[in-house]
Amino acid sequence: MSEGFTHTRDTPPAGKSNSILDHFCINVTPNLYPTVITFYEATLASIGISKHLDYGVAAGFGTSAHDSPFWIAQREDAGEAKLHFAFQAKSHEEVVKWYDAAIKAGGKDNGKPGIREMYHPNYYAAFVVDPAGNNIEIVDHVAH
Repeated sequence: MSEGFTHTRDTPPAGKSNSILDHFCINVTPNLYPTVITFYEATLASIGISKHLDYGVAAGFGTSAHDSPFWIAQREDAGEAKLHFAFQAKSHEEVVKWYDAAIKAGGKDNGKPGIREMYHPNYYAAFVVDPAGNNIEIVDHVAH
């Protein structure tokens, strides 16, 4: 997270996802912070994820204040972020919806929605580079 930033999380509600990912954070320079927050608010809203926690220097996104695993934090020394991470989608339609929202919000195409057979026959994904330079993916594994 960010230096000087502390977050305590309540015990997650029963039935929380079995994902091995608890949380992740991208650090961005203060001048990029508002642009990146706006990008993710628009993009993630398309798949039912929103900003639930906001500390001014860091914001948590998820399905509730108790389940906000995605964080964006300001850091003077963030430099150029070059991360890759993937959000889960429930369907091909959700992949397309997210991709369209990401492009509309200012993301750059890095792979249009489609099957990526090199991973497996049901790997349907799209890739976008966010305003901070991160390679963001959305994927579903639903057989069609």
